[in-house]
Amino acid sequence: MGDDQIEIGALALNVTIPPELRWEDERRGERFELQSLTVRLLPDGALAAKAYGRPVAGGRGAYVSFPVQHSPAIDALLTGAATEAARRWAAHRGL
Repeated sequence: MGDDQIEIGALALNVTIPPELRWEDERRGERFELQSLTVRLLPDGALAAKAYGRPVAGGRGAYVSFPVQHSPAIDALLTGAATEAARRWAAHRGL
């Protein structure tokens, strides 16, 4: 099978949000601290991202997704992560 016949829907990576860039958001009356980002490279080359967090109050609450809070620092983190992931993918050593 040639490379032109391989269909890839999206590539994804997980990025830890540094503590100084984390923020809180609320869902169903519960506060969450956003701790990680899932970044997807879409087939058209665009990036899409969601933030994930845990309840501030602790406990075994669900790991819930939220929209990304854009700022120059968060946008730089997303771009830097995608660039580094591309470098690592390009340098892969196979199975």
